[in-house]
Amino acid sequence: MDFTLQKYSQLLKALKASGISFQLRHDVDLRPHNSLVVAEMENKLGLKAVYYFRMVPESYNKAIVKAIYALGHEIGYHYESLTTCRGDIEEAYRDFCDNLAKLRQTVPINKICMHGSPRSPYDSRDLWKHYDYRSLGIDYEPYFDTDFAHTLYLTDTGRRWDGYNVSVRDKIPQYQELWENKGLVFHTTDDIIKQLNNPSSTLRQSRYAMLITTHPQRWNPFGLAYVKEYVIQLLKNSVKKLLVKTKNKK
Repeated sequence: MDFTLQKYSQLLKALKASGISFQLRHDVDLRPHNSLVVAEMENKLGLKAVYYFRMVPESYNKAIVKAIYALGHEIGYHYESLTTCRGDIEEAYRDFCDNLAKLRQTVPINKICMHGSPRSPYDSRDLWKHYDYRSLGIDYEPYFDTDFAHTLYLTDTGRRWDGYNVSVRDKIPQYQELWENKGLVFHTTDDIIKQLNNPSSTLRQSRYAMLITTHPQRWNPFGLAYVKEYVIQLLKNSVKKLLVKTKNKK
């Protein structure tokens, strides 16, 4: 079974053993307790990650933010200001600054990452066409500050590793075709693990570093939460396909 905590542990161990340089990014969209469980697992394996929290009740939990930070992980701000402010640039910037200040009252923050908000017509990254996040003490936004010419981006968006076809924003379009042509496309977690474990695999031979994004609410022991996440994601993917088709027609 895929997207279990056991499977994620197997992925981490394969990454460590492969010798490949990798970064772990976690988008905490929902159920922050899942993120704490994942953070504890990574800590036991001697790994560090960045956890990006939205500033909404279903994501931000002050005690969990502190607990994950205490485990040695970094905390980032998962911003969605242009969506929440309905495209108003000035209001969105004020919203961003206010939320960043609140989060910094809990832990240090120097990393941010856009929350995709697939049903919104607004891309919160467009805020930086008008303002400079570096002036706020931010030194990293993965969509702008990752060298994708040398870094393979993998995300579990859509509860699959090849979900870029149903993703509205969590993808790197200018490099996706190149990765596909090189055979660096994976569907299941086992697909990735098999290549990590094989020194002669396309992935190991490519010499790419890896940026791996997961949404911890997707990774659960088998049970009600697992089934619920599976069903909800099937429905979301159907909606996302329609949104992507509509966007491509424009």
